Amino acid sequence: MNLVARYFLFVGGALLAVLFAFDAFAPKASANNTAQPTAGVDKSTLRIQSNQKWPEKIVFDTTQPTVTPKAAPVQQAAALPGPEPAPEMSAKARVRETFAQFVPVEPKADTPAPRKRKVAKVRHNQPMRFAQQPYGFFGPSTW
Repeated sequence: MNLVARYFLFVGGALLAVLFAFDAFAPKASANNTAQPTAGVDKSTLRIQSNQKWPEKIVFDTTQPTVTPKAAPVQQAAALPGPEPAPEMSAKARVRETFAQFVPVEPKADTPAPRKRKVAKVRHNQPMRFAQQPYGFFGPSTW
């Protein structure tokens, strides 16, 4: 039998035994309390009263069409003067106008060339040592 199945069988059996032991030794609760005489009280209907008054319920009539409020008239803001519209131009004239406004970016002559960085040489005075594994793939071979 699998180890996990044996574990669940053992633990489940122990919990079931504890449940039966608790049921045997726990005091029994009686279903009817005879401490208070209630012979004249009808308990079939439960009535609860409260002093707090709730608002009246709202009933939505979905048979009537929806009433939408009229929108308030929007006051138009004073029109600000904007840029004047460009006169009608042909495609060649627009291309010429675009190239006429073009300003080429000139590279800066004062920028020095980037300097090459010097990297220090690593000098090993002692040989590198590694931990030896007495077993496994990295250990000494026996064949």
